[in-house]
Amino acid sequence: MAKIAVLGAGISGHTAALTLKRKLGKKHEVIVISPNSKYQWVPSNIWVGIGQMTRKQVTFDLSPVYKKKGIIYKQALAKSIHPEGDKSVSSPYVKIEHISKGNEEKEEKVEFDYLINATGPKLLFDATPGLGPEKHSHSVCTYEHAEDTWENLQKALAKMEKGEKQTFLVGTGHPGATCQGAAFEYALNIAFEINKRNLLDYADIVWITNEYELGDFGMGGAFIKKGGYVTSTRIFTESILAEYGIRWIKRAGVTKLEEGKAYYETLDGEKHTIDFDFAMLIPAFKGPGLEAFDKEGNDITSKLFAANGFMKVDADYTPKPYEEWSVEDWPDVYQNPDYPFMFAAGIAFAPPHSISKPMTSKTGLKISPAPPRTGMPSGVIGKTIAMNIIDSIKKGEISLKHKASMGKMGAACIVSAGYGIRNGSAATLTVFPIIPDYKKYPIWGRDITYTVGEPGLAGHWIKLLLHFMFLYKAKAKPFWWLIPE
Repeated sequence: MAKIAVLGAGISGHTAALTLKRKLGKKHEVIVISPNSKYQWVPSNIWVGIGQMTRKQVTFDLSPVYKKKGIIYKQALAKSIHPEGDKSVSSPYVKIEHISKGNEEKEEKVEFDYLINATGPKLLFDATPGLGPEKHSHSVCTYEHAEDTWENLQKALAKMEKGEKQTFLVGTGHPGATCQGAAFEYALNIAFEINKRNLLDYADIVWITNEYELGDFGMGGAFIKKGGYVTSTRIFTESILAEYGIRWIKRAGVTKLEEGKAYYETLDGEKHTIDFDFAMLIPAFKGPGLEAFDKEGNDITSKLFAANGFMKVDADYTPKPYEEWSVEDWPDVYQNPDYPFMFAAGIAFAPPHSISKPMTSKTGLKISPAPPRTGMPSGVIGKTIAMNIIDSIKKGEISLKHKASMGKMGAACIVSAGYGIRNGSAATLTVFPIIPDYKKYPIWGRDITYTVGEPGLAGHWIKLLLHFMFLYKAKAKPFWWLIPE
């Protein structure tokens, strides 16, 4: 009997766990370790943040689903990985700390034959002084954050209804933050809600971003096919912001927040401030802080993890100039090079470098997006790793025939720009591949046939459909596996 430990129950980890159990059945153990008691469909946190959905609509309890499927679930925090075991335990294991109520055993060593690290990121609000829900800005990174954000947004809207002007600052809250798409989506939804209330005259909505050009989205931007023409995501994004009355500040790294004031530096080395009444800014991400030890108890954390805390996999981490970057630098199977029975999925794997060209201000401050690895890519990677582990167990040796390089994978992103069956809207963007490949596609860097952008009501309907469809899949309802990642 093989034991597979899955750290994390987000899109990647949950997908991997369900796939493993479905294919392996009762003969093998699948163990999910997550500090969270609930699964959350993160893309819909935006709608929680504008009061169009509640936490119950974007979450569900994990325990009943795992019990029904025969998956062992431990609500606990993974503290350290011991891929060689130790002097008392010969098998690889992960040390966990239980956080569920009523568990008498605080710590536990969970042995495994295979491990999938799908922990996701730690939200580094502290990397920017004054940033975060407990300080001077808001967030939609979790459903709890989104609920709090909606409460405070309502206060700003109430002031506008009394004739008070409000400045809304939305974007990236750190010079190296990622997830520009989520912040962009929230800015559009704020604009939609303000317009719906006929309060535009009292609003100043500002988009602040570390992107060199708008529409970079941490993937180096793209050229898209729209209405029979090829245009850049910069034009696409600027047009949407202008349509919604949002002004922008680009090439900006937010360095500090105070009550009602943000400090930022731009690539030209200039330092500025902007006053705000309401701010929703995405923090930097980092690995959760897992440690690693060998059999003798020596610390091998730096061997297993990159400096950012994400796990090293089959990527080329050799430092090289931007001009020498290649899609071949990116991993195919997400396998750790030192311990072939360990894998990392979604945000948990360490990228070899950013996708966007790295930029540094005249004062030496790095201002450019980290690479996104959320949503669709996370689900695909989680399933790919699961399929390789399944093959390996059945064959009795490591088998890696399933591959999911982001340099050969497409992705679709639907950015809602309002909510409603008749008056909602969304900007739909598809890219192929995620990592631009100028050797294969020398003109555009991507296959322009499958790289498309289009705003409209239809995109909103699709996003609503995907919300219900992926929650159905995540709940492991009948024939859930027929729904693609």
